[in-house]
Amino acid sequence: MNIKPIKSEQDYRAALARIDELWNAEPNTTAGDELEVWVTLVTAYEEKEFPIDAPDPIEAIRFRMEQLDLADKDLMPFLGTRSRVSEILNRKRGLSIKMIRSLHVGLRIPLHCLIQDYPLAD
Repeated sequence: MNIKPIKSEQDYRAALARIDELWNAEPNTTAGDELEVWVTLVTAYEEKEFPIDAPDPIEAIRFRMEQLDLADKDLMPFLGTRSRVSEILNRKRGLSIKMIRSLHVGLRIPLHCLIQDYPLAD
């Protein structure tokens, strides 16, 4: 096993090739352990080199609505009146702390998505 940190694009490609070779390795074997180490290294490299930003709060809400097949009116328990829901989804009004907490608990939207600043429409 010749494992070393991934520091360059070339190292990254070599690590991916090695993972491909080891892909069907049985767990708890030498090859399986090597595969696990390579996957951990590649994951760390990808998180550092190719970060994915969290969606803004409205995108996160809309995504969750799509996942749960919710209509705008279904957000009333979390955001208030139908007009308030419309204002929020159309970026005319920002989310309050109470709304953020309610969306997090009720729809299980991660807090780190909901607390971000986002642009409001003029």
